[in-house]
Amino acid sequence: MTALTRYKFLFGTLSLLIIALLLTVGCTREQPSDEPPIHLNPDMDNQPKYKAQSESKFFADSAAMRQPVAGTVARGNLREDNIFYTGAIADSQFVKKNPVLINMQLLKRGRERFDIYCSPCHSRVGDGRGIMVTRGYVPPPSFHDDRLRSMPDGQIFDVITNGIRNMPSYRHQITPDDRWAIVAYLRALQRSRNAGLEDIPVELKDKVR
Repeated sequence: MTALTRYKFLFGTLSLLIIALLLTVGCTREQPSDEPPIHLNPDMDNQPKYKAQSESKFFADSAAMRQPVAGTVARGNLREDNIFYTGAIADSQFVKKNPVLINMQLLKRGRERFDIYCSPCHSRVGDGRGIMVTRGYVPPPSFHDDRLRSMPDGQIFDVITNGIRNMPSYRHQITPDDRWAIVAYLRALQRSRNAGLEDIPVELKDKVR
């Protein structure tokens, strides 16, 4: 047997072995096995960690999920400013004025949130004639009533947060920042219908007849 013939024989035999191996692997793919799969590149797919509601052999109570340490506050949930987060001072007295800086950016944000969450019932002009009223919903009071015009800003914030009578709570839908923005825009709506000459900018008073 020449060297070339021997090479061809070895090459053919090796090729048959490779084909047979591939066929064997293909036939056994996805077959049940107690052995872990061969994972050449783990990529951190298997991590030593606890999953929710899983058992732990480390803790005495066998619970992997632990109670937070007493006094622990989740990041972003430290609410030291009672007025900002409740609209009231320590003795539950509502604050009269909005505690955030009121500017055009805040009013635009308040208008956007108001149109989304408040206008379906209160209408976009705050007169209590929103689309929900035409569908049989109990009409809410007009924001332009003297009672609501004289209501403290903090109380309006509290109503948005906790709801009142037929109005549900919006604490989960609207963040505290946006609640104060809505309060600011609501005041702008009220003032737009009840503005006097003293509310007109000096440079525009000459144009008013």
